[in-house]
Amino acid sequence: MRRGHPVNWERRLYLAAHPVAYPLLRGIARRGAIVRVPGLGVVVNDAALAREVLMDGETFRKDGPGSPGDLWTPVLGPSVLLNMEGEAHRVLRRRLTDLFVPSYTEELCDRVLAEPLERLGDRLRRGEAVDLVDAARVLAAAVISEVIGLDLRTEAACRDLFEQGERVVSMVSLRTRRLSPAQVRRAREVLDPLGDAAEKAYLGDESTVMGRMRALGLSRDEARGAAGAFFLTGTETVATFIPRLVALLHDHGRLARAADDPALLDRAIEDAMRVTTPTPVMLRSVHRAVAVGGVAVRPGDRVLIATHNCCRAHGPFDPGRPHPPELRRLWFGAGPHFCIGYPLAMAQIRRVARTVLGAAPLVITRRKAARGVLIPTYRHLAVRSESAPAGEAA
Repeated sequence: MRRGHPVNWERRLYLAAHPVAYPLLRGIARRGAIVRVPGLGVVVNDAALAREVLMDGETFRKDGPGSPGDLWTPVLGPSVLLNMEGEAHRVLRRRLTDLFVPSYTEELCDRVLAEPLERLGDRLRRGEAVDLVDAARVLAAAVISEVIGLDLRTEAACRDLFEQGERVVSMVSLRTRRLSPAQVRRAREVLDPLGDAAEKAYLGDESTVMGRMRALGLSRDEARGAAGAFFLTGTETVATFIPRLVALLHDHGRLARAADDPALLDRAIEDAMRVTTPTPVMLRSVHRAVAVGGVAVRPGDRVLIATHNCCRAHGPFDPGRPHPPELRRLWFGAGPHFCIGYPLAMAQIRRVARTVLGAAPLVITRRKAARGVLIPTYRHLAVRSESAPAGEAA
């Protein structure tokens, strides 16, 4: 590396995760706002067009050929939001949304994360080098285990739970249309025991998330399916994002300022979400013939929304630059399928970020990109506080 040319770690993470698909995806961005690509489908690279597609759930569906339904229905069953449309989707979503109102997610995170965050803060203040990848995985697994009704008593159990989910998600690439029978079987070996635990919680105390599902009128199968979906989507986003947020702040010289300015930290979280794009690609199946951005699509076409391309078109990480309306939280979706877990994810992220930055000034002592993962992330990102008392640094 030449002096004056720092490593673009975000690009390195994407290339490590997707050495072939990522250059292809970025190359497609240069071909226009929307383009038909043989073998992939109709690729959308523009935020305004992406939002147009996402808002039209009647035309662009999640339950047709080439959609998420093709991937996950064999694993999770037919009723898990991410593979549903129409009135059934609206009814189930309305019930599940009631589970994740901000007041409940704030209380849940306060209760579950208080002790582990206190331990994390203590380690940082003592001057230990802390691997934020491992810490974020443990914390994310602790929260999702509370949601689906698992009783995980140790950090080792939390690590094991996260690794199980990572094994399932890593079966999917940017080109995957369906899981093979062997992949479905391996996924069910992970998810079925979690479904059993979720069903037990469903039949128990109505103060739990799963118990509240029963009170809201969800069937056992719907509750099991929802638990599996929460598990697969509710750990990766938070666990991969926290280390990347801290790295972006560090690499752009904003760590100390964000530690002292809560408003800046909130803006930094939003813009880091844009840059890291926790959902790099979204899939839809065309249900009726229309034109999008001047490109004709027909029933059965696969639409691949290149969320990463849409978001990166706004430029490099810059918490001081506001997002245009069409880009607003696009990485969590839009319209009828906007992520219902958004309040829970943000409650976790804010608490962990405040704890880590509370030990600023921080220095990154070690980092390495992860390979063989769906969502680009670090394999290791170790940080150490430079304000620890002399003699206490590990």
